[in-house]
Amino acid sequence: MGQIPAQKAAKEARGQQQKKRPGKAQREAIKRAQAAKKASGGKPAVKKTAAKKAVPLPRGSVRAAYPGTCPACFKDYAKGEVITKVTDGWGHPGCVPRKLSAAEREFARNKARIESGETFRGQKPSDWRRGASPSSTRPAR
Repeated sequence: MGQIPAQKAAKEARGQQQKKRPGKAQREAIKRAQAAKKASGGKPAVKKTAAKKAVPLPRGSVRAAYPGTCPACFKDYAKGEVITKVTDGWGHPGCVPRKLSAAEREFARNKARIESGETFRGQKPSDWRRGASPSSTRPAR
């Protein structure tokens, strides 16, 4: 479809350029690509690469940006290995101390108090003596 010179001038004034038809070499390249696409079953040829699937990391863990040493077990870890925050820095996820439940914390506290010689009655050391009755060791009331 031809355009009259006035229309061409108006398009150029608006900043639009005329669409150019691809050259003979480009048309032949397009035809070859379309023929190859039809021959391969409709899918364009894609270069296959060995892509790693992104595996989600455990919460609070990262991949090591550089090699280092775990402060808990003093073993080395490589760049790219999964590490997590341990007491003194970053290390292996298995080296993180296990968090105790409330019952376990209370048990440990009570055990420490018993081993230190405290009693639970009055929260003070016992004044009982071996071979004597409790009444003879305490002052009379």
